[in-house]
Amino acid sequence: MRVIVTRPAREAHRWVLDLAAQGLEAVALPLISVGPVDDPWPLVQAWQHLDDYVGVMFVSGNAVEHFFASKPPLSLVAKAHNAIKTRAWATGPGTARALSRAGVTPDCMDVPPLDVGQFDSEALWQVVQTQVRPGDRVLIVRGGDAVGSSGQGSGREWFANRLSQAGAQADFVVAYQRSAPAFTELERQLAVDAATDGSVWLFSSTEALGHLTAWLPDQSWGRARALATHPRIAAAARAAGFGVVVESRPTLNELVNALRLSGSPSV
Repeated sequence: MRVIVTRPAREAHRWVLDLAAQGLEAVALPLISVGPVDDPWPLVQAWQHLDDYVGVMFVSGNAVEHFFASKPPLSLVAKAHNAIKTRAWATGPGTARALSRAGVTPDCMDVPPLDVGQFDSEALWQVVQTQVRPGDRVLIVRGGDAVGSSGQGSGREWFANRLSQAGAQADFVVAYQRSAPAFTELERQLAVDAATDGSVWLFSSTEALGHLTAWLPDQSWGRARALATHPRIAAAARAAGFGVVVESRPTLNELVNALRLSGSPSV
């Protein structure tokens, strides 16, 4: 069994190494390209007003990395995050690890517990809702597409609606830009082969799945296997025609167990 890791390049490389350490053959085929935004000024402004927010919600590790990369080096807010009262809110353990690498200490961040059913906006809200009071402001750090749209993110909108119902205000800032990669002929052949050779596609984004099907519009996925890290992604994989779709939370141990299940001929 071979695992096709579809996350952006840097994350895909890390997952390939982690899966290889578990005895699984894995190859990176990034289906989302991530880069800096064209206009960094909104990010600079966000840093200048960071202490206006009771919390900053980061939708992903990429959101963390690009937000902290934009930190003004000579600004008064360029001090360690744990010197600021604003809480850092992470949707899952990967985002929390990115916050730790950025210098945010565990006592300054909130993240759903490891035994939660799903790592998403709904789970995060259960953790942080008691911190929100009427009149509070919350900053949501997210990605945008090549034309500046925030793209897919129903969980983020759901979270913003919950804030509104609590009397708080949600502000958004785009920290990075997503786009479909410029695929090579070698990558195209890899994708075509993986549609029928028993490989398991690891999806953590409906956007990645959309890029794949747009890239290969005539490809049949009836013999393909997919592992999705959220029910919404699993539903998208089934709608795209994947013959086998298995769901798993995005922790390494659970992914490895699910990958072995999804790669079993009996599934």
